[in-house]
Amino acid sequence: MTRDPIELEIFKNLYHSIAEEMGAALRRTAFSPNIKERRDYSCAVFQGDGEVIAMGDHMPVHLGSMPMSVRAAIDAFALVPGDMVMLNDPFAGGTHLPDITVVAPVFVGKRKSTSAGKPDFLVASRAHHADVGGTYPGSMGLCREIYQEGFRIPPVRIVRGGKFDREALALLLANVRTPREREGDLGAQLAACHTGTARLREICARYSLARAQRAARELLVYSEQMMAAFLAQVPEGEYRAEDFLDNDGVGDKPVRISVAVTVHDQADRASSRRRRAPAGMPAPHRVTVDFTGSDPQVEGSVNAVEAITYSACFYVFRCLVQEDVPATAGLMRAVRVIVPEGTVVNARPPAAVAGGNVETSQRIVDVLLRALAQAVPERIPAAASGTMNNLTIGGIDPRTWEPFAYYETIAGGMGGRPTKDGVSGVHAHMTNSLNTPAEALEYAYPLRVRRYSLRQGSGGSGVHRGGDGIVREIEVLADAEVTLLADRRLRGPWGLSGGAEGAAGKAAVVRTDGSSEELPGKFNVRLRSGERIRIESPGGGGWGTR
Repeated sequence: MTRDPIELEIFKNLYHSIAEEMGAALRRTAFSPNIKERRDYSCAVFQGDGEVIAMGDHMPVHLGSMPMSVRAAIDAFALVPGDMVMLNDPFAGGTHLPDITVVAPVFVGKRKSTSAGKPDFLVASRAHHADVGGTYPGSMGLCREIYQEGFRIPPVRIVRGGKFDREALALLLANVRTPREREGDLGAQLAACHTGTARLREICARYSLARAQRAARELLVYSEQMMAAFLAQVPEGEYRAEDFLDNDGVGDKPVRISVAVTVHDQADRASSRRRRAPAGMPAPHRVTVDFTGSDPQVEGSVNAVEAITYSACFYVFRCLVQEDVPATAGLMRAVRVIVPEGTVVNARPPAAVAGGNVETSQRIVDVLLRALAQAVPERIPAAASGTMNNLTIGGIDPRTWEPFAYYETIAGGMGGRPTKDGVSGVHAHMTNSLNTPAEALEYAYPLRVRRYSLRQGSGGSGVHRGGDGIVREIEVLADAEVTLLADRRLRGPWGLSGGAEGAAGKAAVVRTDGSSEELPGKFNVRLRSGERIRIESPGGGGWGTR
């Protein structure tokens, strides 16, 4: 059957709008500023077999890895109408413990509530919860094994046949510092999945289930073809690069991430096009991304699981194709990703992984872009800040005498681009969140924002300058535990084509007498009321020489 391009465009936007509306429902009903204000969440729509067909314009680190959570859910249970599965286990489809994913099957038409079978579609929502227990408030501390990082949830049905499992919820809430906020945020995720389910049923009622599913399959093929068209323009060859995390937070040794991106020769690709894969079989790979040579998994919490590394690859290759291509599973059919087990990019349990999701993911993007800059230099920017500057603050709120846990990431400079300067004070690459407004932060927590500005001159020089980082200084109004999980403190983000490095990041504690103490990029410290934490995020690298 000939593909109808108009119908394909209609369904592309219909499915995308569902993911976006799910995100809006989640944001509007959530309790925590981290979700309401920073928008640290993501939503997506899937075929019944778990292949993603639409993603909201949310967080890349969530979206590229969410299919693994969906796969874990449908492998764990024979889902029936009204079921919803909750999970966060990084070694069973998750990424790190604060990211809780809810997966819901969508059955169109009449079916008995006890009737299991392949769903017609699936929807999923993921949100970063500001605390899931563990050693440190915020669940993002310097741990050495996952058991210290928080409450670990394998795939469990939080809703069974439309009935909420209060016992499963009680087990979760008994193990976190802020149970009311967690219950509210989890309820918002359930609401988002209800919204997605309702909209998919409306689409199928209007266009028919068969037509909607056919369009979903065609979107996968279309994405695959658009990626193949781009890859056909990339010169064949092997492109290698490496980059480093400062350390793992336990020792001082830099942590290497190495990649070889192989674009297979044109003759192989031409013969592959002539030998179309049989129905149901994967298409031949046009690119191999091999992380062999990366360091073994480390003692600290910067280990990444395989889903994170795959997610970073998905993000980078998605950025290389034109903007209107649907973000579906089809994009990666031509790309083979090799991640050796037991390394920092595919850690085994019981490794600590809180920082893998937020810091190592950024470095994986950096090393991929550095390799691809050798192949398509006109498409690749210099390095962005390369860290999410994860700040957590927790203690007892003197206004309520209840525990509080605050989490935010702090933006930095974007790298200079081949045609223009980098953007200042922006969340780049694997994050796509916002900074928490000072008003929202001060209203919700015993904290005061003392300074919030661009870090002038921190972007690397070049024909196109890197963007500047941010200076953010927060005063605690109660005794509190403060944890920072950040990177790019020993060396700034690299420049490209002769551009200069951006300034490395800094952190300091400012005491009540005005004295300050410089701290490393990864630390935990106890602050007294009236003391301040100051973060200076890295600027982006510059592009080109004058």
